[in-house]
Amino acid sequence: MSRRFTDLDDSWPAGLGRRLGAMIYDALLLLAVWMLIGFVGVALNQGEANESPLFQAVLFLATFVFFAFFWMRGGMTLGMQAWRLRVQTHDGVSIGLWQSLVRFLVAGVALLACGLGYWWILFDGEKRSWPDLASGTRVVVLPKRSKRAGVASKNSLD
Repeated sequence: MSRRFTDLDDSWPAGLGRRLGAMIYDALLLLAVWMLIGFVGVALNQGEANESPLFQAVLFLATFVFFAFFWMRGGMTLGMQAWRLRVQTHDGVSIGLWQSLVRFLVAGVALLACGLGYWWILFDGEKRSWPDLASGTRVVVLPKRSKRAGVASKNSLD
């Protein structure tokens, strides 16, 4: 179910620095998820390390589910929340499963190409990365809460 965001006029395109900060934060959280899956995998394999293709597929699927869940739910992973970033459609709606999948796969390609897909932000007039372009989405910076709360209270007086 899509969710329409309301603070579209107060947001602006996210730059490379904020995105990298959110990526580092999310990478640390994802590392913890992978470690948990690894511990379960070792326990199920009687203490032996498991490097099977099935185990790799589980890690890949868990990574996608991590991102897709947050992107589809509220447009923000935990790292994005810390940096006040949100992924959304150009119309200001939360993204769907298909857009999440495209975004996720192209993000992998963008990173594997020595990060070129994210360096692209520096050259694109709208600060879009390859995942943004491929999935028809954009990442925006949200105003600080105090500013958002002030706008909401001002509007309630009118």
